[in-house]
Amino acid sequence: MDLIKESFKKKADQVGAEIKQMLKEHGNKVIGEVTLSQIYQGMRGITGLVTETSLLDANEGIRFRGYSIPELKDKLPKAPGGDEPLPEALFHLMLLGELPSQEEADVITATLQRRSHVPNYVFDTIEALPVSSHPMTMFVVGIMALQNGSHFAKEYASGMNKKDYWDATFDDSLDLIARLPR
Repeated sequence: MDLIKESFKKKADQVGAEIKQMLKEHGNKVIGEVTLSQIYQGMRGITGLVTETSLLDANEGIRFRGYSIPELKDKLPKAPGGDEPLPEALFHLMLLGELPSQEEADVITATLQRRSHVPNYVFDTIEALPVSSHPMTMFVVGIMALQNGSHFAKEYASGMNKKDYWDATFDDSLDLIARLPR
């Protein structure tokens, strides 16, 4: 198991245990009141899901894992000679909830580079589409063609245990993130 996946599994196991304990102790606690008009007007002001990755505030703007964009521009690692944070550094923060070191961002860069090969049959499939095809149609067809190499599809077909879905899904997700820029 590579370092990113190990770190994610460790974090997920820890958070999973915390959630299980919280539900055991407080699972029946009422946390709010919802009106019918709130439901019919776009769920405005209703907390309907726990989200730790980002928060959009009408006055303050967006925050990623509690950090504003200017804070992230200052705190996240950058490429040598660069002024902007590495996308891999932001990915690390979003995935693990921690600001990465330069070395941790470099591990993600190397991992994505290693996974970035797009099989020729994917390009052949896209090129077989009519020239008039919409770019988003081509994009979707290319992604769907990648299913042939899906870790999840292979493991699922061989009877993967439901508790292991995350593992193959994680690999497919990293493969897709790595391959899309190609």
